[in-house]
Amino acid sequence: MKKRMITLLFSLTAIALWAQPPGVRGRGAAQGPSIKGKITGTVIDSVAQAPVEFATLVLKSAADGKQVNGGITDDKGEFKLQDVPNGTYEIHLSFIGYTAKVVKGVVLTPEKPDRDVGVIYLQPDNITLSEVEVTSERALVENKIDKIVFNADQDLTTIGGDASDVLRKAPLLSVDIDGNVSLRGSQNVQILVNGRPSSLFAQNPGEALKSIPADQIKSVEVITTPSARYDGEGTAGIINIITKKKSVQGFTGSVFTSIGTRINRGSASLSVSSGRFGLNATASGWGSWPRDGYSEFLREDFSGDTVRTLVQNGDSESQTFGPRGSVGAFYDINAYNSLNTSLTFGGFGSINESVTNAAFTAPMAGIDQAYSRLNSGESLRASFDWNTDYRKTFKTEGQELIFAFQWSGAQGNQDNLVQQVGNNESLAVDERNANDSYNNEYTLQADYVHPFNDRVKMETGLKGVLRRIDSDSRYEVYNANDDAYLRDASRSNIFLYDQDVYAGYLSFNVKLGEKYGLVAGARYEYTDIRGDFEDEAADAFTNDYANILPSIILSRKLKNFSTVKASYARRIQRPSLFFVNPFVNLNDPFSVTTGNPLLSPELTDQYEVNYSTFVKGLSFNASVFYRKTADVIQQFQQEVDAEGVSRTTYLNVGENQSIGFNLFTSATIAKRLTLRGGVNVFTFDTESVINGQRLSNEAVLFNGNINGSFDFGKGYKMEAFGFYRAPRQTVQGKIASFSLFSMSFQKEFSKRFSLGINMTEPFIKFKEFPNEISGPDFYQRSTSAVLFRSFGLNINYRFGKLDFRQQRRGSKIRNDDLKDGGGAEF
Repeated sequence: MKKRMITLLFSLTAIALWAQPPGVRGRGAAQGPSIKGKITGTVIDSVAQAPVEFATLVLKSAADGKQVNGGITDDKGEFKLQDVPNGTYEIHLSFIGYTAKVVKGVVLTPEKPDRDVGVIYLQPDNITLSEVEVTSERALVENKIDKIVFNADQDLTTIGGDASDVLRKAPLLSVDIDGNVSLRGSQNVQILVNGRPSSLFAQNPGEALKSIPADQIKSVEVITTPSARYDGEGTAGIINIITKKKSVQGFTGSVFTSIGTRINRGSASLSVSSGRFGLNATASGWGSWPRDGYSEFLREDFSGDTVRTLVQNGDSESQTFGPRGSVGAFYDINAYNSLNTSLTFGGFGSINESVTNAAFTAPMAGIDQAYSRLNSGESLRASFDWNTDYRKTFKTEGQELIFAFQWSGAQGNQDNLVQQVGNNESLAVDERNANDSYNNEYTLQADYVHPFNDRVKMETGLKGVLRRIDSDSRYEVYNANDDAYLRDASRSNIFLYDQDVYAGYLSFNVKLGEKYGLVAGARYEYTDIRGDFEDEAADAFTNDYANILPSIILSRKLKNFSTVKASYARRIQRPSLFFVNPFVNLNDPFSVTTGNPLLSPELTDQYEVNYSTFVKGLSFNASVFYRKTADVIQQFQQEVDAEGVSRTTYLNVGENQSIGFNLFTSATIAKRLTLRGGVNVFTFDTESVINGQRLSNEAVLFNGNINGSFDFGKGYKMEAFGFYRAPRQTVQGKIASFSLFSMSFQKEFSKRFSLGINMTEPFIKFKEFPNEISGPDFYQRSTSAVLFRSFGLNINYRFGKLDFRQQRRGSKIRNDDLKDGGGAEF
């Protein structure tokens, strides 16, 4: 299989390099290279020798006189016309009080796409004009044909928060307290950052989201029906987080700090660019104050006429912290070839301590146990992603070939101490358990885009992903004779897990007349899995499977900027390290959890009809969908054993069907008040047969949010946000609902400096999260609560000068093929 993939890769390269036609093919050919240039200059008053501010410039084609670009001069009389295609132009300058002027013979070529026309003198005629200021902002939410875009940098209530706070505001999404993300009720989503995966999400997505500061996020793209060019993973869809990476001419930077009662943040960014070369870097860090919490737990299990009861109550304190940074560089060799590389790193650390008082009773068996347990733990997860891309463009507009390589690495270290004393010696526990996990991914990808004409475009490519995952689990028990913790070999092991994915795709984007559009294609993915334990007593295992994943999207443009779209896609969801790691968490000796390396992937078929429109400041998006998923992966608590210990793992519990409706709308009133909100309603219908027992669960669920912002003028702004998500369902019960309310005020003193105040849950100190599950022989209810009320002060300062350029940079690699885990520890 590997040899076959390598052969196809070289074949694709040869076809792309040599298939370029010598002449014009179709209406869309011979439009010049995709890279564009700029025209700069300075306008000076010929008499006063002073800069001419706000002079109007119109760039026209020398061939036919059509307007191509335009702008005005700044306070220094300088102008920059960006993204200008190659060609010959005329610059028409005018300003009231001056004689109009035309500069001819301005030529841009692929070899020299930038042109500085120098100083242009305007002759005054003694007529003056007062200043005019023009301002505008992007819409908070944009409805596009293939996705919904939430422009997070326009939302004040996310300032001082993290990526999970941003995703809570995005249409169709919900995020619980642990950072578990759901798209229209399903957690089977893939999260990308700038179109690329991060291995940190494979270990614990909730922690990864908390490590990304909200002030570094530009927008969030929600893709419900990905085309064949995307990996087949993410059965509900794909979430792409776009950070504020800037490609600029000149030098710019910013510093930001947020000081609050719950969490503190600080960040800095720097960008510098000259000509065809540029560098950018960011660094940030955050840390929370110690955070109090409490928990309650009740479990009843039944064996014949015997009822055993476990009751636990505890208090806890936790603290989290983490760094994040990135550095990147680009170099445009010429108009047809460019290189891009970037290195991103991040981490998440936590310190936790809790004291639990408990009682385990079985009156019929004469058992009456009481004990107290101390848990303390530290964990640190770190990751890096190194991407390098080479992009080759051709003279035909839109034709390109991209080779991309990515190396992602992640390491997690977790150490726990459990000390327990009770009313008999059998309850005494003094042990340590630790888990070191290592995840390395190597990806090689080739993508080729070929427009046959202005109506038909082909996309094809090949991809290989090699994953090497190790998990080292260690258990040590205190020995009083040696006054030391000694290794328990029977419970310690090293797990080696390899997962290789080889894929190829072919997709066509077709314009059918002026109103219809079609995107159709298919993706082939072959998965090869190998697992082994260093302990010879455990058996090695292998597994492999192949999947064909078709997708089709048909859209039609209607009147008044309206669009209707129908789509179908088959998706796959492979379990990530979070689910397969066999490490046994013994923080609670009466309730242990472990992963399952033998899980099968989920397969989902989804059908959807979507309607979107934009009329006079009102944005409206509505969808209905049907989704059927086989081999659903869920956490499953098995029976309670004779010692009263429950064991929880992850299983393929069966099939789930869901019918849903979602609506999102936003409106701007009187140019100052903006309101937006959304609601998702869907069914949950799961049937399962586990250990010969038939299980099922049905429910109608919903979530929704509402947000309002008001611009008082003179730099004063206010925003408020509210969110609610109904309890999530599993085949055994339900998991806590989640709600959130936040407010923010901001004063912008200048374009460079602003101050803000944010409040989260100002009227509620602790938030409780109740969970409830049951089985044939047990019932369990648990409640955890954490301190949630917080207040913060935000300070933001920007420096330097920007000259924005809109080049198509960034890695093409998107390893969106793993089912992410939840917010719990390994």
